[in-house]
Amino acid sequence: MTSFRYGDYNIRFRTPSILKRYTEVKEWDKGYIVVMADYEGIGLTEEYIDLVPILKNLYINPDTFLANIQTVKIGNYES
Repeated sequence: MTSFRYGDYNIRFRTPSILKRYTEVKEWDKGYIVVMADYEGIGLTEEYIDLVPILKNLYINPDTFLANIQTVKIGNYES
């Protein structure tokens, strides 16, 4: 699972079981994230995450939710 945390929100979505970790955020563009991901057996791969459809599926207005986010960073959190 991957989590995107902002404010009081913790939005989680499925990722492949072979994903070991994200190593770098390369780009953030209003809900569109380009990251480097380290996969078991594959190695480093550039990945693209689009939060807009995820937010819409959760009935969260993407324009309002994403408006104040300037940067995104990788963190290791345990739930």
